[in-house]
Amino acid sequence: MADDSKTEKATPKKRRDERKKGHVFMSKDAVAVASLFGSIMVMRMTFAGSLSAMGAFVAYCVRLAQDGGFPTKSLLMRSISLLAQVAGPFLAAGILLSVAATLAQTRLLVSFELIKPKFEKINPIKGFQNLFSMRSVVEALKNLLKVIILLYLIYTSLRGLIGVSERYLYADLNGASRHLFAAIFSMLLRVAMAFLALAGLDFFYQWWDYEKQMRMSKQEIKEEYKQTEGDPQVKGKIKEIQRRMAQQRMMAQVPNADVIVRNPEHVAVALRYKPYRDAAPLVLAKGLDALALRIVAIAEEHDITVIENVPLARALYAKAELYRAIPPDLYEDVAEIMVYLYKLGRVKA
Repeated sequence: MADDSKTEKATPKKRRDERKKGHVFMSKDAVAVASLFGSIMVMRMTFAGSLSAMGAFVAYCVRLAQDGGFPTKSLLMRSISLLAQVAGPFLAAGILLSVAATLAQTRLLVSFELIKPKFEKINPIKGFQNLFSMRSVVEALKNLLKVIILLYLIYTSLRGLIGVSERYLYADLNGASRHLFAAIFSMLLRVAMAFLALAGLDFFYQWWDYEKQMRMSKQEIKEEYKQTEGDPQVKGKIKEIQRRMAQQRMMAQVPNADVIVRNPEHVAVALRYKPYRDAAPLVLAKGLDALALRIVAIAEEHDITVIENVPLARALYAKAELYRAIPPDLYEDVAEIMVYLYKLGRVKA
């Protein structure tokens, strides 16, 4: 039974994990009904051939009795052949349909997890608790209902046959066999239809019970999120460390700049332009507020020219990407600064 605190639907991850363990939704009654219907239909289709084969076997046994001998090996081989011909088709149909119904419900799941030895399977305390669980009560009531329905249908069918059974004395064996088989087939079909209705109810109950068992508490969802996505606090610390390292690498490039374009206190962008290696001026560093002031301080320590140009500093910060060439629409404004620096001899070779 699911805990009352588990009010949330199962996450996709939990469903995948439970599927790997072999815990999937499946109605065993649906599997049994599919096998039953298949067996009945195949038995109906193969009845004529089966009746003919059984007649031939009886004739064979009569001939052996008349001849005064029963060759054991030959009789055994004929018996096995008859069993395979009569019972083989509907047994094979039942098995195949059982496997197909199981795989259809489990979506082709093949798991060996359920057959592994586990202590809880032989734990008497756990077994005693399961004996009086809601699932056990439902299964017991369901099986009791099946027995009642089966006994009732068998009773009503046999009651109808008793009234006509005396007529078999005046009918040939083939006709009597066909009539008896038709009555048995009708009874089996009624049983299968009744069990189909029960299987439908069981299907919805198993689905409801499975979803109930799969439910999670809010805390479980949080723990799962931490496992899959990582603890938000840890992720935040990692991002902060990465940001600091990126800033350190960026600040290490400031001494290589040719000029710092700044908005007096809030924006600073470090540019480098070496005609022999740069197709256009390159952004080595940029920052706002305190970071901008650090860029300017490092530039002053290394005797790098700092130019105040508010519109250009803002445009460079907004449009230019770090370690990339400046946008073409800013070439002209930056070119004026670079020409000015060349005239002053402030551009490094």
